[in-house]
Amino acid sequence: MAAVEQFLRTLLDLLLPPICHICHSFIPNAGPLHICPRCREQLPPVSSPLCPICGIPFIGTGSDHRCGHCVVHPPHFDIAHSHFRYEGAIRELIHSFKYNRRTHLRAPLALLTLEWLPTFLAHQTPDLIVPVPLHPSRLRQRGFNQAVLIGTVLSRHLSLPLIPDVLVRTRVTESQITLPAAERHTNVHEAFAVKKPEAVTGKRILLLDDVMTTGSTLNECARVLKKTGAIHIMAITVARTARDG
Repeated sequence: MAAVEQFLRTLLDLLLPPICHICHSFIPNAGPLHICPRCREQLPPVSSPLCPICGIPFIGTGSDHRCGHCVVHPPHFDIAHSHFRYEGAIRELIHSFKYNRRTHLRAPLALLTLEWLPTFLAHQTPDLIVPVPLHPSRLRQRGFNQAVLIGTVLSRHLSLPLIPDVLVRTRVTESQITLPAAERHTNVHEAFAVKKPEAVTGKRILLLDDVMTTGSTLNECARVLKKTGAIHIMAITVARTARDG
């Protein structure tokens, strides 16, 4: 049986050669990730020292400690973490996924997140996954919610329920990327509502998005979830930028 499986795998590689999602080179024994070892090693990780609350990395060496922003303005989420810095190849993968409709990239982005997520969640024990929603008009324009697609893969591997319609976006907002940091909080304030309060009351929630910038969107989502009765919010993204204000 093993010999037959190996033959079929070899035949499939000949018919549809597995190539790296980043450098597009052939990968023998590609596995589900389809990123070659060289490209995988070059993906920019978020590493200590960092803020244990919002997850922003600090320049230099030292121990983890709260950033000034979390000291002065404690967020509504209890902890946030991202695996990568939003730059280089990881930025290109996410950009292609969201804006070039390369939805198959949900798999490698989710699998990269799963490299560290089980260890992180061993101390967090979430009850369910809630993706950050898109406004219906933007969902129609894009055709999919990237957080839902990534969350579907995470849900399957973590055996956690994904409830995509718990949160809804109640008004159209400007893209956070286009706004200076000072305007991002105002942009998303009261832009979300909980559609299914019974699904979040008393629950520990893994709040999921693809990219974290200043954290304003995740913070506002966490605020309305906490207001509705959620008891613990873990904000998780594939990548994050450094705070620019």
